[in-house]
Amino acid sequence: MTAPFVVPGPAGVAVRARLKGLTGEDLEVLCLVGDHLGSLASRDLKERCAAGPEHDSGQWARRKRVLTGESSSRWAGSITKATHDQWALARRGLLAYIHSLQAGVRTLRHRLSLPVGGKGTKRAPGGYRSRREWFAKSRRLHVLEDRLQAARARWQAGVVHVVRGGKRLLTTRHHLKAAQLTEQEWRRRWQAERRFLQADGESGKRYGNETIRVTPGGEVSLKLPAPLAHLANAPHGRYVLAATVAFAHRGEQWADRVTANRAVAYRIHEDAGRGRWYLTASWTLPPVRTAPLAAARMNGVVGVDTNADHLAAWHLDRHGNPVGEPLRFAYDLTGTAQHRDAQVRHALIRLLHWARRHSLAIAVEDLDFTAETTREKHGHKKRFRKLISGMPVSRLRARLVSMAAELGIPVIAVDPAYTSRWGAQHWQKPLTSTDRKTTRHDAAAVAIGRRALGHPIRRRTAPPPHDRSDRAGHRTVQAEPGTPGREGNRPRIPGPRTRSVPPGRGANAVDQNAQHRWGRSAEHEPWQQDSLPLSL
Repeated sequence: MTAPFVVPGPAGVAVRARLKGLTGEDLEVLCLVGDHLGSLASRDLKERCAAGPEHDSGQWARRKRVLTGESSSRWAGSITKATHDQWALARRGLLAYIHSLQAGVRTLRHRLSLPVGGKGTKRAPGGYRSRREWFAKSRRLHVLEDRLQAARARWQAGVVHVVRGGKRLLTTRHHLKAAQLTEQEWRRRWQAERRFLQADGESGKRYGNETIRVTPGGEVSLKLPAPLAHLANAPHGRYVLAATVAFAHRGEQWADRVTANRAVAYRIHEDAGRGRWYLTASWTLPPVRTAPLAAARMNGVVGVDTNADHLAAWHLDRHGNPVGEPLRFAYDLTGTAQHRDAQVRHALIRLLHWARRHSLAIAVEDLDFTAETTREKHGHKKRFRKLISGMPVSRLRARLVSMAAELGIPVIAVDPAYTSRWGAQHWQKPLTSTDRKTTRHDAAAVAIGRRALGHPIRRRTAPPPHDRSDRAGHRTVQAEPGTPGREGNRPRIPGPRTRSVPPGRGANAVDQNAQHRWGRSAEHEPWQQDSLPLSL
């Protein structure tokens, strides 16, 4: 299993604010500039995809020179960088698709090689339930092999499929009635998504960005492309918006950066559904050394088990003992993406505030369900596949790391293997009482916390009854893994014992030779029978 580790903080941060008070002229200029730069970005993306993996710095410079004549050098640099990042993202997506197909083909071949109705194991599924299912899966195997061959050919040729504006929105054009949209509303959203109004920052320049400039007072201005320079209302071909912006979140950090002329990247975009314009500011964070694992474990942890509708948590002290009552932070993942994201953030902020009040680190599983959601592995278990697919694993992990770093709370990631199964086996029943019903998820949170602390998940057995020779002497409270004498000899308590053994001379549980077992001497000194006088 992978050893627990402290998760490093985020590499960057992004904040968003609404552009309020835009005039009609401002909206017209933003649309014209965005549409013009969007057409250049589409053309550059087509050229970048045609170059394939043989792309080099010379081709990059040539593309930038071509775009500079129709915009500016800084706009051209932002466009070429954005298109290259989009191509690289599509390339990584194709590789992930190939890995998914390979996993499906391996699973199908394994299950088809087993007899019908064959039992599976913990590590591999068994055979199919009927001959009919076996025949259907054999046909699906040929389909996946053909898809895998085509995907490998695209990967070797460097061909990627990219849609500026999003494939989902493009498909919605053919299902306007189901999406409850008119053609005009869809067209407006499509144009808004394909506009390009983003620029990378540059340290040392005025307010950290020469293309889209935001002053500490909130004034927003942008450098107009060469064909639209006649629309400028400020010197040097710039257009100043009538709206001002104010960042409510991390506003002080942003102000410190622009005042010191440090790089800040900006993006202006329209939410066509609401009819609002937003400005997003982003910047990179310097790598910060994370707290050592021993320091994060010092005051204990709160183990967190991620589920489809809630976070199950339990406080554990530094010795691995559950403290207090289990906690539950619920969220609802139905509705729009904005609603789901807000629900996740609300649950996380309650968890983080509770952990900060008790000065605790947070222990979570290092989950990755990319291989678990395949239909080939779980077959007919559609509800289970839907349950796993609905868990906000990646979004929750990114949100948790970012928000915890802002509050100074360490996050410890552990191996997720068997936490739910072993937690229910060793902790669910002992933690259940007449007034508290411990769920499987609560027990999994205890298992996660113990693994983060370096303790085994298995509980120590209860002490023996008082009628035994040990007199309830076994310890149940856990000691730290590095404590000297953790498994050493127990001190002998002077006094009468149930056996005729003087204090300090009895059999010890650590010394194997002291045990009453076959092949082990139960005495500390060599035994010799006294000679009897034959004359008696």
